[in-house]
Amino acid sequence: MYAHSKINTIKPFLSATVAMVVAGLLIVLDHVMPSIESHIIVGLWVILVTSILITIIQVVHTEKAFSMQFAQMAAQKERLANEIKHRLWAEKTSSENKARLQIVDEHFPVMLAYFNTEQRCCYHNQAFRQCFGLRPEQIENRFLYEFLHESFHIHTRHEIERVLSGEIVQNQHAQQLSNQSACLVTAHLIPHFNSGGKVVGFYTLYTPRFMEKNELFLENLKEKSALVSGQSYTRERTLNSGIDAEHQSMQASIDLSNRIVLAIEREEFRLFCQKILPVKSDRNATIYYEILIRMEEEESNLIPPGAFLSLVENHNLMPRLDEWVIKKIIQYFSKKKIGAEISFCVNLSGSTLKDPVFVDYIQNFLKDAKIQPEKFCFEIETYDVIANLQNTVSFVQKIQQLGCLVSLCSFNHDRTSFDLLRHIKADFLKIDGSIICNMLRDAEDLRKIENINKFAHALKIRTIGELVETQAVLEKLTEIGIDYIQGFAVGRPHPIENISCSTVDSQ
Repeated sequence: MYAHSKINTIKPFLSATVAMVVAGLLIVLDHVMPSIESHIIVGLWVILVTSILITIIQVVHTEKAFSMQFAQMAAQKERLANEIKHRLWAEKTSSENKARLQIVDEHFPVMLAYFNTEQRCCYHNQAFRQCFGLRPEQIENRFLYEFLHESFHIHTRHEIERVLSGEIVQNQHAQQLSNQSACLVTAHLIPHFNSGGKVVGFYTLYTPRFMEKNELFLENLKEKSALVSGQSYTRERTLNSGIDAEHQSMQASIDLSNRIVLAIEREEFRLFCQKILPVKSDRNATIYYEILIRMEEEESNLIPPGAFLSLVENHNLMPRLDEWVIKKIIQYFSKKKIGAEISFCVNLSGSTLKDPVFVDYIQNFLKDAKIQPEKFCFEIETYDVIANLQNTVSFVQKIQQLGCLVSLCSFNHDRTSFDLLRHIKADFLKIDGSIICNMLRDAEDLRKIENINKFAHALKIRTIGELVETQAVLEKLTEIGIDYIQGFAVGRPHPIENISCSTVDSQ
């Protein structure tokens, strides 16, 4: 083995050594023995030339092998650098997600949890375990029925069956907790689909509003609706057993509708807003603010922002609330010195799009207040357009004739969304935030955003990227060529009264 290794070591140098020895021998013979026979000289020259050729071949082969090894080393170096870069990015992303999750866990005022299809808890936040008075190990990886109160589980059993079938479930019910507190729970159960469209789990969001002991939700609605009629009454502690259940439900619906009307009339709402900034720096560019509605009771009753809107929609009162929003914005324009570069984006509900007099209402308000129509951009959800295409097309045509702008929101990379642009000439496309959030982790989502942006620009439609939460996402959208961005990376929601200050800061 040792001898074989030694031979392999000297083998590359053997031909060169032979060539040198033969060349030296020819020189010596030429001087010492000039009369040596010619065939010996010829034989030595043949050996010399052969040795030189073999040496040249070895040199070329060695150089080629060295080049290949160098290329492999360069490729490995590049691969290692990419792996290091990817690992650093993954660690950074993991750290950011962990920080966000920590914020949700500690400060989110909603009982949030995630369960798989077996109803085993895979995640829960602090509010969830505090509400049930349990420690993390009493919830983690345990089945829902193992830690839910029996009465609570009875309410959720049917809801879980519905959400596992792919349906989003929302409802309310009264609940008495382990600490004997009376609580009104607003439940949102949302299915989680995999890429194949199969339900693989579900999210639960329970929003509690603590009530006085023994208070009933129906009694509370009656108490609030009494403000509308101006009548006062003493609440009975028990319901009359002879009242028909259907009549109670109908009365509760009427009372809640009256309560919403009262809230609008008494202006128990506040307007918040969030910046929508142009990507390119331009002092003359328009800065948009999306209007967000908050109810004053949200703070004290732990109602999540916008949770009341579904109740307003169910009672067909959204046109009235949308009118109130337009009125308040126009009043704000009249009272404040708003810069010429500022405009507002207002979300419109599906029922408002069907209201035949809403456009006339806007026209009269703008005319009386002498406000430029382009100061208003009305945001319309794609699913509202799909659900009511004819009325929406008519509304968009009328509102654009006034000079107002239109933004098509939740725009996704599907045929349905693109087909809508055959019927509606939108001024903006707001790309669905779900693919914006995932664009740096999923090449397919990134490709979707690039295609939407190219398609929109080909039609001379500006694009908006929403839910932009990190600088990395912002920079990527800038690279793609998105026109406007919205999200925590550029500004959080704030009261509309703070617009002047925030605008100065942003310039």
